[in-house]
Amino acid sequence: QVQLVESGGGLVQPGGSLRLSCAASGSIFRFNAMAWYRQAPGKQRELVASITTGGNTNYADSVKGRFTISRDNAKNTVYLQMNNLKPEDTAVYYCNVHPTYAGAYWGQGTQVTVSS
Repeated sequence: QVQLVESGGGLVQPGGSLRLSCAASGSIFRFNAMAWYRQAPGKQRELVASITTGGNTNYADSVKGRFTISRDNAKNTVYLQMNNLKPEDTAVYYCNVHPTYAGAYWGQGTQVTVSS
């Protein structure tokens, strides 16, 4: 059974930090690159960061130097450390395999709100 459970979001002031976690079912996690995506109100979902099974990472230009993606293969969990948050980072954050595909299952996401 597919399982993606995101957590760790919240309300934070500009310049603050949050750490997101995503627990994935082993069948998804073990053999796939994973990624964090986000969707802001009125906008399309976008790729934020990705990590291969071997730990190679890539980031959207808008988050480079501020966000760090990592994975714990023993726990089937992927993380997103977000530092120096900006109001434009406000969105619902999701994790999933990378690349995704039409009809892919999505979890409920976790809301991140950056506001003073």
